[in-house]
Amino acid sequence: MSKVIVKQVRSDIGRSPAVRQTIKALGLGRLNKQKELPLNDAVKGMIKKVDYLLEVTPAK
Repeated sequence: MSKVIVKQVRSDIGRSPAVRQTIKALGLGRLNKQKELPLNDAVKGMIKKVDYLLEVTPAK
């Protein structure tokens, strides 16, 4: 299974509660925090929902 590195590059202040919960579910919450996650359907959906707050790169 492939993996991706997800980095939060924009703040979730002022966003809807659903967006904040999605960021928290991804293991993020602060600017420039990074997490390596498996690229499955659930993670793809969460990334797509909040992609304007994130930077996604493939893991090596």
